[in-house]
Amino acid sequence: MTTVEEKRVRIGLVGFGVVGTGVARLILEEADSIAAKMGVRPELACVVDMDTERPRPVQLPPGLLTNDLNRLLNDPTIPIGIELVGGTGAAKDIQIKMLRAGKDVVTANKALLAKHGAQLYQVARETGRCIAFEASCVGGVPIIGAIRMGLSANQIGAMYGIVNGTCNYILSSMSSQDEKFSQALAKAQKRGFAEADPTLDISGGDSAHKLAILASIAFGCEITLDDIFVEGIEAISREDLRYGREMGYCLKLLAIAQKTSRGRISLRVHPSFIAANTALARVDGSFNAISIFGSAVGETLFYGRGAGMMPTASAVLADIIDVALGNSKTIFNHLRLRPRSETQALIEPIDDVVTRFYIRVMAKDNPGVVARYGGILGDHNISISGALQHEGTGPGNTVPVVITTHRTQEKNMAAALAELAKLDIISGKPVCVRIVDIPQDKDT
Repeated sequence: MTTVEEKRVRIGLVGFGVVGTGVARLILEEADSIAAKMGVRPELACVVDMDTERPRPVQLPPGLLTNDLNRLLNDPTIPIGIELVGGTGAAKDIQIKMLRAGKDVVTANKALLAKHGAQLYQVARETGRCIAFEASCVGGVPIIGAIRMGLSANQIGAMYGIVNGTCNYILSSMSSQDEKFSQALAKAQKRGFAEADPTLDISGGDSAHKLAILASIAFGCEITLDDIFVEGIEAISREDLRYGREMGYCLKLLAIAQKTSRGRISLRVHPSFIAANTALARVDGSFNAISIFGSAVGETLFYGRGAGMMPTASAVLADIIDVALGNSKTIFNHLRLRPRSETQALIEPIDDVVTRFYIRVMAKDNPGVVARYGGILGDHNISISGALQHEGTGPGNTVPVVITTHRTQEKNMAAALAELAKLDIISGKPVCVRIVDIPQDKDT
């Protein structure tokens, strides 16, 4: 029986925080298993972090932990550098230094790639190295590899993603427990699903970073954050979740990338009502899922834990193995993205996006209110598809009037909302949430 010689690969890890700790643990505990399955034995050569004193829940062998990045950069026996520092400042400098020192780079840094990916890819090509970044999007779910390789025979028509576990946990709690946004957020923070400062998550910014990376690969274009319309979940109320549920909808923060009928690319992150019987509607808690529609395969659904120490560490280790085997270098060298000069004209402005809408107004309980309400919508080419109104009055003798619309352009809705807000029969600002109709790929 012929045996394949085991390949040892020495790794330098920069950033010994939550994910870095998980990566170190996996390498120390699973090296034998990985070597047996893959013929590659990962070996920690050094761990670089500014804080070398703080206790971590993993015990490193003596001498591995250092605050000197040159230990990694100047060691020719270390071919792979892992950047887990986060942010877009020091992390960018570290990646460039590692590439220019002849190291292949593995990273989970979505913000950096979304903002400076094109520049970093260029440095990698100039130095003959590669960047592997499976862990940058959706934690332990192998979505980047699936798009780049598994679906490479397909033209991607659309993707709809729940890619932020914090927001999904909050919206799930608000819906299932009838909690206010502030209550659900506090619970998410207590359970470790939300940061002390949750702004990046709840504003939609984190989802936009991931969408920029995924859409670039799916459509073969240089996508920037400026291409993406972003709206967070801060203004969502439990009342609207209730009314939406009565009308057969579930609310999710979706990251959406679509090819339009005009050949443009629509990129947006916003709260979305989706039909309660769709697969994404059943993704609860901190879990993530992405539905991708390919020209040959139809709909594929990827589901799992999108963040956390060990799921993200799992993706980092997968990239290390791929780099060590030479797979990442080959795939990276063949990654082709249309430049910004060509891509910019392909982006669909948010005003031109066509979708359906949920609208709620607090209307004074007077005769003719619904007629005036509907008349304004009609004046802006907006057709009503459904309506909901409960008996009884609220503050200031008002009643909630909820309607859903047929498909219309965003700019039509924006104009109608501005006019509705000026009516003396409306109390407060109208609430508007987009309704996203995810195609149903079923056997016929």
